[in-house]
Amino acid sequence: MWIKICANTNLEDAKLAAELGADTLGFVFAASPRRVTAGQVAAIVAHLPVEVEKIGVFDTLDVEKISDTIREAGLTGVQLHGGFSTSLIDALASGFPGLRIIQTTHWNVDASTNDPSCAANLTALRSHPEIDAVLVDSRTAKASGGTGVVFDWEAARVALSGLAPMRLIVAGGLQHENVEEAIKVLQPWGVDVASGVESHPGRKDRERLAAFLANARKVKV
Repeated sequence: MWIKICANTNLEDAKLAAELGADTLGFVFAASPRRVTAGQVAAIVAHLPVEVEKIGVFDTLDVEKISDTIREAGLTGVQLHGGFSTSLIDALASGFPGLRIIQTTHWNVDASTNDPSCAANLTALRSHPEIDAVLVDSRTAKASGGTGVVFDWEAARVALSGLAPMRLIVAGGLQHENVEEAIKVLQPWGVDVASGVESHPGRKDRERLAAFLANARKVKV
């Protein structure tokens, strides 16, 4: 199970997540209370193990802005949150060989029935060879990611069945109490958590972080 601890804002938290066994650390360059700068991330990345992935979360489609941030911050991957752009993905793949590219799609938690748009989006995304994985996050009327809200995993399992092979990453409202269930129901390639392992916005909680990683590792898929 690939585990990403996202929205890191300081070296202490990033080192803790790495020491506890996180595969990947995420840094938010999109609009967020946990937003960081490329300079801040570069100072953190310099002290992290080489084997730990460093992924930037972006809500822009501006290839130059993303590229500049990748170089300055020392990122090894990107999570594209601003929409699906084949030209952006192609440019990043060409400019940064080996870069992990994660495309975000959404499950609408405000919908009263199953959300077929998510499955439709995944069908389109799976055809792009440079997308390494697709992250499914929850969307509300007020926010299109980083909501801390759980979406309907059972409905998603039905809607997403038959789309394999595809690396799916689950996000949205995960915490140590429910990550095992999410993995058992959806059987994703990876999980992504931010607020679910925090003591308060922008700061990680050691006990919650350790419990999340341990519980996510328990499940065999």
